[in-house]
Amino acid sequence: MTQVMIVTGASRGIGAATARLAGERGYAVCVNYVRNQEAADTIVSDINGQGGRAIAVPADVASEAEVARLFETVDKELGPLTALVNNAGILEPQSRVEQVTAERLNRIFATNITGSFLCAREAVRRMSTKHDGKGGGIVNLSSIAARLGGPNEYVDYAASKGAIDSFTIGLAKEVADEGIRVNAVRPGLIYTDIHSSGGDPGRVDRLKNAIPMKRGGDPVEVANAILWLLSGDSSYTTATLLDVSGGR
Repeated sequence: MTQVMIVTGASRGIGAATARLAGERGYAVCVNYVRNQEAADTIVSDINGQGGRAIAVPADVASEAEVARLFETVDKELGPLTALVNNAGILEPQSRVEQVTAERLNRIFATNITGSFLCAREAVRRMSTKHDGKGGGIVNLSSIAARLGGPNEYVDYAASKGAIDSFTIGLAKEVADEGIRVNAVRPGLIYTDIHSSGGDPGRVDRLKNAIPMKRGGDPVEVANAILWLLSGDSSYTTATLLDVSGGR
């Protein structure tokens, strides 16, 4: 059976690295994006050019209607879903809690929490043996910030990732006997564009000496962990939070 994967927020960073690696390993890949069609199309072209199979599908995971359309498109164009990587996530410019607004919180939580729930819901409906599916795997993108708290910078983002940790454990136990394994990776300081969104593009280099390994991580190092969690090599692993953080 062809392995079919959706990677949300896959036009850059960890999502892009995961989509490329999945294509190399034989998955048919849906590269989900919100705005950057050019970047998504480049990833699709690279995968297809190497003999793989990939499509790019725009959808905002915070929108229930767009999530439904995303999954329906994959059903039609790639076939039965076997893997979901809930990677889409946002953060806002660095701020202390005393400065946050409800609008900011709603934006972050809508994408980071609600989006992950909605995508997982659609995946379970397709993969669960309870619904005549053939099983599969879900990997949620949390963050080491869930454990560290993000003080003076991203407490709201860290809180959203703490919710993802709880969500991962709860969903994993809920569907463990339905052929679905659910795990999360918690990246540390990784060289991606998300730091620019927070107004601190040099954040990894600024903080890397606080990491025991004294360096930032590469998105491919996180992608390798994700693909392991979705592979048969981790067949007895579920409800697990895997830190990919250089020892931090």
